[in-house]
Amino acid sequence: MNKSVLVLIDLLNDFFQDQRLSAQRHDLVSSINQLVRSFRQNNQPIIWIRQEFKPDLSDAFLEMRKHDIRITIAGTEGAEILSELEVQPVDTVVVKKRYSAFFRTELEEVLRTLRPEVLVVAGINTHACVRATVIDAYQRDYQVIVASECTASYDEEHHEVTKRYLSDKIARFLSNSAIHELLASNNAAS
Repeated sequence: MNKSVLVLIDLLNDFFQDQRLSAQRHDLVSSINQLVRSFRQNNQPIIWIRQEFKPDLSDAFLEMRKHDIRITIAGTEGAEILSELEVQPVDTVVVKKRYSAFFRTELEEVLRTLRPEVLVVAGINTHACVRATVIDAYQRDYQVIVASECTASYDEEHHEVTKRYLSDKIARFLSNSAIHELLASNNAAS
């Protein structure tokens, strides 16, 4: 795995208000921090993706505007990355407005500068933002790995369906230890 980038999606306070994600929070945070440390040890970049909308919802999803759904609003604690996650000032943060982290964001420009061959994707929700981002990465000819221990959803059924859909055709699902081995072997080879 030559030059890789870790892309972490929507690990935001508002989303963990959901009981199903809240129940997974401790294990998910622990696994993500482990993966983040592995990327740092191997001098590979980390990009945090945050969904955020204006308070008047003028840049929000149609459904949000239609039903006055207020989630991940700019300037609120709900739009912030979970405090337990090991974010550092050297990391890149990209704000998105739709499911895909590529849609009308600077992610493509950031990746063009970094020139990775592999994107390792993690975060929530598997069936929505993770899926859309993984498909868009694949369509841009990146090799995509989904960190299986670092990806979750409030909807377990759709989480599993998405894993089956993406697996081996669009992305590979790997454990943290397998990803760490790939990073270490490439670091040794370079």
